[in-house]
Amino acid sequence: MRLLKIELYKLWHSRISKVLISGYFLLIFSIAILSTIKVEFGPVNFYLAEQGIFNFPYIWHFNTFMIALLKVFFAIIIVAMIGNEYSNKTLKQNLIDGLSKAEFLRTKVYAIIAFVIISTLLVFIISLVLGGIYSDYNELQIIFMDLEFLLAYAIKLFCFFTFCLFLSLLIKRSAFALAFLALWQVIEGIAFGLMKWKLSDLIPQLSAEQVFQFFPLNAMGNLIKEPFSRLSAIQNIADQIGEGFTKDYSISLWSILIVLAWSIIFIGGSYLLLNKRDL
Repeated sequence: MRLLKIELYKLWHSRISKVLISGYFLLIFSIAILSTIKVEFGPVNFYLAEQGIFNFPYIWHFNTFMIALLKVFFAIIIVAMIGNEYSNKTLKQNLIDGLSKAEFLRTKVYAIIAFVIISTLLVFIISLVLGGIYSDYNELQIIFMDLEFLLAYAIKLFCFFTFCLFLSLLIKRSAFALAFLALWQVIEGIAFGLMKWKLSDLIPQLSAEQVFQFFPLNAMGNLIKEPFSRLSAIQNIADQIGEGFTKDYSISLWSILIVLAWSIIFIGGSYLLLNKRDL
């Protein structure tokens, strides 16, 4: 608790951090705006809330997928948090004041855990309220089905934030760390394309998909699959045009283990960087 208080104190006394954190949590509440979207164009009347996106238990899948897209905003907070430690020399001062490098890293990890818990609780509350208002199904058994999406959401956020922490310590400068984060997404995409092209020729026993599931950003994306094709309207259209499909939307234990392994690697890598560098 002492280490968490140290980090929260720094964030509270940073105007930029307060603005970014407030903005991030306000954006989480923005999912409620979807319930107000209405389109009236001649005979066409489209009310998004009536399309089933807030039905239990589908809402757990939809909201965790959509709100997880906002994680990039908190990435800015993580990167700025580490960047300020270097630019303001508070990292070195903390070490001089008696904080060990392991304790310094734990302050960051504890802060990340705190924000993940708060974010997950907000998603739970918002989903429960929107589902209570708009869902066609209100039986307790149905309401609390698929809550594993909340667990997957929390793990996904934790891994992504520890990745941002690692990049921030690796690169030090906030702008370059964010740029590399964007670049890494491109690198994974290019690597997947190359594997689709050549991997089966080199190693017939392996497919590109089998290897790609271990890439960090793709592994995080695999935790919560897109929810849109679950909507009955989309499935009806697919059936009518003869493109019916079946898809497994469940949370895979294997995907969870891969993402948790990457989280450990990122935290361990961050510790090695702190230990080896002259700060």
